[in-house]
Amino acid sequence: MKEFNPLPNAESIVSVTDRVTKVTLDAPATAVYFLGDVAVFVGAENVVTFAEGASDPKIVPAQIAGILCSASDGKRGLLGGDDGKLVSVDSKSGVETLASDAKRRWIDNVALHPDGAIAWSAGKTAFVRAPKGDDKSLDVASTVGGLAFAPKGLRLAIAHYNGATLWFPNMGAAPEILEWKGSHLGIVFSADNRFLVTTMHEAALHGWRLADSRHMRMTGYPARVRSMSWSVGGKFLATSGSDSVILWPFGSKDGPMGKEPLMLAPLQAKATIVACHPKDDIFAAGYSDGTILMVRIEDGAEILVRRNAGEPVAALAWNAKGSMLAFATEDGDAGLMPL
Repeated sequence: MKEFNPLPNAESIVSVTDRVTKVTLDAPATAVYFLGDVAVFVGAENVVTFAEGASDPKIVPAQIAGILCSASDGKRGLLGGDDGKLVSVDSKSGVETLASDAKRRWIDNVALHPDGAIAWSAGKTAFVRAPKGDDKSLDVASTVGGLAFAPKGLRLAIAHYNGATLWFPNMGAAPEILEWKGSHLGIVFSADNRFLVTTMHEAALHGWRLADSRHMRMTGYPARVRSMSWSVGGKFLATSGSDSVILWPFGSKDGPMGKEPLMLAPLQAKATIVACHPKDDIFAAGYSDGTILMVRIEDGAEILVRRNAGEPVAALAWNAKGSMLAFATEDGDAGLMPL
């Protein structure tokens, strides 16, 4: 693996910690998203906090018993609850119930499509709702581990035990099964729609080249990968799960096949979450000791956003313009940092 460590002396790293605006949360957050310039912190229980700049945050009940999962497309957020409810939130702090599971099963995965379609899962069943259409559902072989829409066309990828299923909800063709033994959890398409990658229950990623279903085995992690983020243009897939941020190269037609990943921003702590900048070859990384770094992919240069404070970083997000970074830690600390 190719490793950069351009600044071995931590004291020499440029710091922007004094530019962070603290956000007071009612409870620790498990995720954060931007809806326009409003940062939305998703609570670990059943509240959502809306924050914009230095203004006082607004805490809003999510109208579900407990939040299990969330996702956002930058226009609205989706939340799944342990009471079988699916709700959306908007930048004006509006909350709307979109669906309720007839069996009150947990809504444990959600996804959004750029055209406005949404997907969610309960148990072994995945659901899709087009902007102007009825709900459609598909049962897979085991409990759904993750959902992702393809960047083009209404195609849903469903991660589950022993592989993934590719489903066109508007077509009568049978779903395509991509097999690989083990439990598959998080799932993402590459921006060019050529690759599909899953996080495994074990400390590894697995991928498929969709043109020929060729396998891509991405191993070497000391811990389970819980966070993935595509760099601008889809050139790299940045991942957590190690004491460095591991970036797999996807710029060529073969993706990472036969190539070593980059290893950037090494610390004596595990990377817990990564978020690539939407415009530039930069990423933010949060660590198990509470540190947050901004890192330039080209040379590994680092900027300190938050010093280590004991509790792991749980959430990171950029706004669409890349001018603001939001973060939250497991002990409820949160903030906004203008770039």
